[in-house]
Amino acid sequence: MKIITIVDDFSRSPYRRKSAEVPSGEEDTTGENFRKTLLTPALHANDKVKVVLTGYNRYARSFLDEAFGGLIREDGFTYDDLKNRLSYEHASVKSIELLIAERIEKAAKDMGQLNV
Repeated sequence: MKIITIVDDFSRSPYRRKSAEVPSGEEDTTGENFRKTLLTPALHANDKVKVVLTGYNRYARSFLDEAFGGLIREDGFTYDDLKNRLSYEHASVKSIELLIAERIEKAAKDMGQLNV
């Protein structure tokens, strides 16, 4: 199992949805960049991936939607594949875990993978 700890492996303060939103000269800490550089490659290379979100408590819905929902919308993963292979946790803010599950489910519904 591959474990990705966002605050150690990506950024201590992830922010924004798309890389195009990042002002010139600023670090790209977007959900899109996280998905493209870490999460998608990890899912392609490993049977199971766990994302640890502990250490930052202010994840925006847009970041989480792009990072996790984007796996289905942009990268061709299925809901069932992610359900079986991807896990995520935040030790103290469980609502973040619920929001990720919601964004994955919404993307799957939008792509016709789940009945509405």
